[in-house]
Amino acid sequence: MYASGMAPHLSLIIPVYNGGAGRIADTIGQLRAFLCQQDYTSELIIVDDGSATPIVADGVTVLRNDVNRGKGASVARGMLAAKGDYRVFTDADLAYPPSQINRILAALSGGAEVAVACRVLPESRYIMSPAFFPYLFTRHLMSRALNLTVRLTLVHGVRDTQAGLKGFTAAAAETIFTRLTVPGFAFDVEALAIARRRGMTIREIPVEFRYDDEPTTVRLMQDAARMTRDLIKVRWNLTARRYD
Repeated sequence: MYASGMAPHLSLIIPVYNGGAGRIADTIGQLRAFLCQQDYTSELIIVDDGSATPIVADGVTVLRNDVNRGKGASVARGMLAAKGDYRVFTDADLAYPPSQINRILAALSGGAEVAVACRVLPESRYIMSPAFFPYLFTRHLMSRALNLTVRLTLVHGVRDTQAGLKGFTAAAAETIFTRLTVPGFAFDVEALAIARRRGMTIREIPVEFRYDDEPTTVRLMQDAARMTRDLIKVRWNLTARRYD
């Protein structure tokens, strides 16, 4: 997708672990088709986070963790291995259609150092089955409570810290992901906290997204417990000036 020795315009990073491994071939096919239609150069990087069955894909870069290290560690590895002028990560289930990547790129090329999908902006659109409405309500309430805590204590002014579509300039990615200490799902908050501490420009972008899976209540509670622990760690790191 780009000539050897030249930096691509975009590096697209996809972290994958077990659940996403079964559909990764379709995901790669959709993303390659999308990227081939664009007028910019690109590279696609899959980070296999120690899946039970190793991921094999032709024509893309596959990085494999020897053990399961967490989404944050996997995204960081992909970001630091990337060569693109702009570096975007999204989830293997493509909850954000590939077309939304260009919205992130437009914000970055327009001067933002960090661009964040924001599902709560009025212009954002949900695509989901009516059967998921009860889950969406529960998840939305938990997400809003979490985000209020994050805005008050860690990352001021970002309304949707957990969206699984974010982009960074090469310089911002190098600065942020070399300092990341949270390997799990709260890495988004830490990345944005680092960006804020370093004075980077963060822009929120309206997006289309879809819900295709409904996690159990147990998983929601487990995620909340892990998130709380990690947020305390980020707060401590800020206080100790580890990101300076």
